[in-house]
Amino acid sequence: MFKRILIANRGEIACRIIKTARRLGIAAVAVYSDADKDALHVEMADQAVRIGPPPAAESYLSIEAIVEACRSSHVEAVHPGYGFLSEQAAFPRALAKAGVVFIGPHPDAIDAMGDKIAAKQAAAKAKVSTVPGYQGEIADEAQAQKVAAEIGYPVMIKAAAGGGGKGLRIARDKAEVAEGFLRARSEAKSSFGDDRVFVEKYIENPRHIEIQVLGDKYGNVIHLGERECSIQRRNQKIVEEAPSPLLDETTRKKMGAQAVALAKAVGYDSAGTVEFVAAQDKSFYFLEMNTRLQVEHPVTELVTGFDLVEQMIRVAAGEKLSIRQSDVKLKGSAVETRIYAEDPYRNFLPSTGRLTRYWPPAETVKGGVTVRVDTGVTEGSEISLFYDPMIAKLVTHAPTRAGAITAQADALDSFVIDGIRHNIPFLAALMQLERWKAGQLSTGFITEEFPKGFHPAAPAGEAGQTLAAVAAAIDHVLGERKRRISGQRLDAAVTRERRRVVRLGDSEFVLDINREDDGLAVRFDGDAKRHVVSSDWKPGGALWTGTVDNDPLTVQVRPVLNGFELMHCGTDVRAYVFTEREAEVARVVPPRIAADGGKAVRCPMPGQVVSIAVTEGQEVKAGEALAVVEAMKMENVLRAERDGVVRRIHARPGESLAVDAVILEFA
Repeated sequence: MFKRILIANRGEIACRIIKTARRLGIAAVAVYSDADKDALHVEMADQAVRIGPPPAAESYLSIEAIVEACRSSHVEAVHPGYGFLSEQAAFPRALAKAGVVFIGPHPDAIDAMGDKIAAKQAAAKAKVSTVPGYQGEIADEAQAQKVAAEIGYPVMIKAAAGGGGKGLRIARDKAEVAEGFLRARSEAKSSFGDDRVFVEKYIENPRHIEIQVLGDKYGNVIHLGERECSIQRRNQKIVEEAPSPLLDETTRKKMGAQAVALAKAVGYDSAGTVEFVAAQDKSFYFLEMNTRLQVEHPVTELVTGFDLVEQMIRVAAGEKLSIRQSDVKLKGSAVETRIYAEDPYRNFLPSTGRLTRYWPPAETVKGGVTVRVDTGVTEGSEISLFYDPMIAKLVTHAPTRAGAITAQADALDSFVIDGIRHNIPFLAALMQLERWKAGQLSTGFITEEFPKGFHPAAPAGEAGQTLAAVAAAIDHVLGERKRRISGQRLDAAVTRERRRVVRLGDSEFVLDINREDDGLAVRFDGDAKRHVVSSDWKPGGALWTGTVDNDPLTVQVRPVLNGFELMHCGTDVRAYVFTEREAEVARVVPPRIAADGGKAVRCPMPGQVVSIAVTEGQEVKAGEALAVVEAMKMENVLRAERDGVVRRIHARPGESLAVDAVILEFA
């Protein structure tokens, strides 16, 4: 077994690998760019080596810098994590020349499967079901349009060296093929250093299901069941689970057998994933093979009980697989959500900044339910624009799928992040959808469920009443604190009216509240029931945890002017608690209306200008592309919202812009 390994990665995956290495008694060496000098993985490691400036191409993607770090730190092996150099065959070959073991598959398998075009050709040869398409590199837009017409729309334009949703576009007509080809090539070049793309048929209403395989250096290959990864946005996974609610045991065995056959065909000797696109009738087709550890590997670990990082390390050290196919039993259900630094209320645009508050839920194993948090940040960490926006993974496991979803929803409610925008409200709302709970999934799920973008549901009915009771309770505790302030008038007792009006968004709730022996008693007008609210919440606390009528509840609380913001189960609403007289006045105060942004096109997030598609004096139509801005490895096309004439261009390609910086103005 190795005594010292280097992790050629950053963030949560570097921290996760360090944990397993430490459990196995292996010293871990971290690498870092200047942007990550204070990162959590650097702090956790036994040693850390600087490898370059912030841009990934000059640090985490630099083979020379990583190999030199191996030499200086005297490690025996390197784990690549996922992304960066994990699927570049040149990396393990360079390590081998330096006398360092690569904790991953041999480079020939990476060549065979890491190249998506070669992988499809190998899969067809191994008699694995494949999606109809052009199994070769597309040279230009014209060829892409010709191939797309032959295959039939819709088609998928995909980077040959792609992964993680980068360099992938879906096109439904000739014009979309042309633009998708350019964007896919550009993203592929910047993310992988390889701009080759191919075209294949896009399966309508598909599901994304993948099989985890594990091989050793003695020809043994097994699979560890499947993961369903159909909940995606912009072709990037957001929620994953194991096992899939679609598959039955017969289909699972068929998919597993094909995955193992493909892995054996290329002599696969590590952890890897064979991805399939599946139709609702359980028919399936090979999509690609990822020759690395997957982001979503924790759900497989929780349902099988096997540590995949440990297995990769043992196999790389020359050990035979100690697991046989008959040992693999799927127990219970696991759900993983990816916590991203992005604003769900602004079309999920990337968000950067410092984490002024970062309180993930506690990792626990209790009553058959497991809560696991894989993270690479801590309070005070900086989220930069140089790397992927994922900052953590929240994973829950329970005996049933419904139990895992409930545990996930509860954990999301108690996950506190301030300082940046994040997608927790969206994930929490998703957990409440009946279609998700029923397992009726497809890769178009998010577009279909949120066709006009994500907007938090307004609390209504019983849910609204519950939040109103919590708001009134918070206000009551704040009032009690104020009444204990010293130096107040001594000639008159400070009293408090019981009557309150709670405004939640556009809804109002009129109630009486008073402290009684068993907690705060709340009585709503028109409701004869006495509701009891109990909590040990203190003013300033970000989490209100307690019960309403003995039902447990967790609500996030943040102060706003004259009120507070409440977040619970995807609801994100401002609460104002008034006396009846205050409510009368508030009803006639005109609402604030946001100022018109004028005729300027502003940068929606911190990023770098890739290109400007117009010139000064040019007439443009609504929907036409104006500029492309890259942030966190994704390219975002900015389009004209209305017809107009470009008066002045303020930004240049290559320029880094802050959020809301003016890119161009219309006349």
